[in-house]
Amino acid sequence: MAVNEPLNRKLRMGLIGGGQGAFIGRVHSIAATLDNRAVLVAGALSSDPVKAKASAPDYDIPADRAYGSYQEMIAAELKLPANARIDFVSVATPNHTHFEIAKAFAEAGFNVMCDKPLTFDLAQAEELAKVVKRTGVVFGVTHNYTGYPLVRQARDMVRAGELGEINAVRAFYIQGWLRTRLETSDQKQAAWRTDPHSSADRRLTLRVRPRCPAIVNPRSV
Repeated sequence: MAVNEPLNRKLRMGLIGGGQGAFIGRVHSIAATLDNRAVLVAGALSSDPVKAKASAPDYDIPADRAYGSYQEMIAAELKLPANARIDFVSVATPNHTHFEIAKAFAEAGFNVMCDKPLTFDLAQAEELAKVVKRTGVVFGVTHNYTGYPLVRQARDMVRAGELGEINAVRAFYIQGWLRTRLETSDQKQAAWRTDPHSSADRRLTLRVRPRCPAIVNPRSV
């Protein structure tokens, strides 16, 4: 069995988000357990308490640790003995909720792995940094595309001089599925991603949908 020194056991993971209709939560759970050094034991998988608990069997989370909210999860996990409660929580929710969730878990003494972006704006990030420094918890942010094989290959090619002198770099995250205005039909992923109050800094405006579906800039000023 894969173990983590000096614990000699798997890390116990909690998940916030990732319920039915979500996207990145499943990715977080797979990535965290891929090397068999962690196990998902608890979660608050949706902002809808009913959906949160109904989604638990999809992750093999036992019913008694399938929580209806992250607040309920914190309270319940703190009541468990130290050798049973989660070691860390993964925050995989829409952008505008990261700050309040991550802050609450850090203040409760739980280690946190937060999906990017860290927070909704700089002020929240600075406040969260103070909380982490004060509590001493381990805190990480998943900038997951730094690990993508082709990104690493491109980096190595640049370092090796294979591409010559680099004058500019342009990168695109293709979101062709947003070409259709799915947000008008209350599609969950499209709804928050196209809402500037949920997905982007308040000082930025929502992008104008381009004619070419292959080039989408969600944060055009």
